[in-house]
Amino acid sequence: MKVIFAEEQARHHPGLILSSGAPEANPEVPERAERLLAACLSSGLTHEHPSDYGLAPISAVHSAEYLHFFEHIYTRWKRIPGASEDVIPNIHPDRRDFGYPASAVGQVGYHVYDGAAPIGAETWDSARWSANSAIHAAYEVLTGSNAAYALARPPGHHAMRDQAGGFCYFNNSAIAAQVLRSDHERVAILDIDVHHGNGTQNIFYERNDVLTISLHADPVRFYPFFWGYAAERGEGPGLGSNLNLPLNRGTGDEEYLAALQEAIDRIGAFGPGALVVALGLDAHVGDPFQGMKITTEGFGRIAHRIAALKLPTVLVQEGGYLTDDLGDNLSSFLAGFTR
Repeated sequence: MKVIFAEEQARHHPGLILSSGAPEANPEVPERAERLLAACLSSGLTHEHPSDYGLAPISAVHSAEYLHFFEHIYTRWKRIPGASEDVIPNIHPDRRDFGYPASAVGQVGYHVYDGAAPIGAETWDSARWSANSAIHAAYEVLTGSNAAYALARPPGHHAMRDQAGGFCYFNNSAIAAQVLRSDHERVAILDIDVHHGNGTQNIFYERNDVLTISLHADPVRFYPFFWGYAAERGEGPGLGSNLNLPLNRGTGDEEYLAALQEAIDRIGAFGPGALVVALGLDAHVGDPFQGMKITTEGFGRIAHRIAALKLPTVLVQEGGYLTDDLGDNLSSFLAGFTR
């Protein structure tokens, strides 16, 4: 299997986020990718730099208005007297059925829905290369590989069609799924990050050609709070094509695997031609977010269950933050997926 990663992705390094009303150090740091890449190489994966696919595959799931905003907002922000070092919103609309503001501050509030997606000088370029990694991995699968791993950093599953949030700017898993749709009538996305994949749900919520499934800590007391409930099943043509499986805080291996089987059964019923796995490693017992208690061995068991679907699969990295176990968790998953 190949690991697709561009060194340009490491340039994104905003210093602070807002959490519980206070500034704190951003946990989504370049070292995450360094450790994950080292784990890939020690597991026998071959590193390949992605090609530059331009904006067309990205704009297939994100609006042109959002792309224009994202590309230019840092330069515009720095013209504001006294502006913060990185772009962080300080106002949010209570609705979205109004005229579009011309103000940079207003547009940031419109397009960035929380304080955990700061935009720095290199964020646009790094996010674009992160998307390129996911696109390249999808083309690897389309051209005959059984699987490919996109080391997508910054991650993507909280990014909506026209909004950034939760460390995410481009929805890499959604972009990969849309690329796979060029050769497959139906594609499934299985999100195993500890946080609900609200951006992915948003993008495909009214579609019936992409099944979206997310296993995550119950949002009633966990980020992203407003999305991820079991009653959210899709709308219009997409009704029944979204499955949320919220789990109790502290869920361990056995309970997780039982819920995973429900997800696998739904994927089987959908009959997709290919699969995208939004691979969060932050459900680990030692992860700083402390949402679940999956063991390192448990990631291997999860991967083995997913591999049993025998579908062409794109693995797209999502969460998983700095602990001594981060690389081992990925190695366990890769070993379980390929055994």
